[in-house]
Amino acid sequence: MKLMIASDIHGSALWCRKMLEAWKLEGFPRLLLLGDILYHGPRNNLPDQYSPKDVLAMLNPLRQSICCVRGNCDTEVDQMVLDFPILADYALLYAGDKLIYATHGHIYNPDSPPPLEQGAVLLNGHTHVPAYISKEDFTYVNPGSVSIPKEGSCHSYILLEGSQLYWKDLSTGDIYMEKAL
Repeated sequence: MKLMIASDIHGSALWCRKMLEAWKLEGFPRLLLLGDILYHGPRNNLPDQYSPKDVLAMLNPLRQSICCVRGNCDTEVDQMVLDFPILADYALLYAGDKLIYATHGHIYNPDSPPPLEQGAVLLNGHTHVPAYISKEDFTYVNPGSVSIPKEGSCHSYILLEGSQLYWKDLSTGDIYMEKAL
């Protein structure tokens, strides 16, 4: 499986553009978005070049290549203007025989996981902090945030290739973390 994974665009045209440029450069066929696409939310400052209309104009033509789950800032109004489904609370994916439970993180997260089979991967954004944590029953993975990184992290995304995860800095293109599922 080859998949680019990103989260928390929050309406930033600048960082959405950079994310899509990276996706094109990487040459991966699918883009998985872990929610919070258009709106910045009441707890966040406006991200650089905040323009939800520009973000939707960039994403809508790519609708056949995007898979998305709903973030806590995504609503039915957002779905009315986006041409791909964004309101699913989760998506189940497989990398080989490894189950990946993809969700935003505001409902299911490492402190409140969904029912997972032993060895599964819980993949979510929401915190804006990149992570890879081996828990007793599952592995927790977070790509960080495309537009509003927190706790000193960089603007980032993940590449999933086979069973390898690569965290990349969206500003430089550098890999700063690599882990196996």
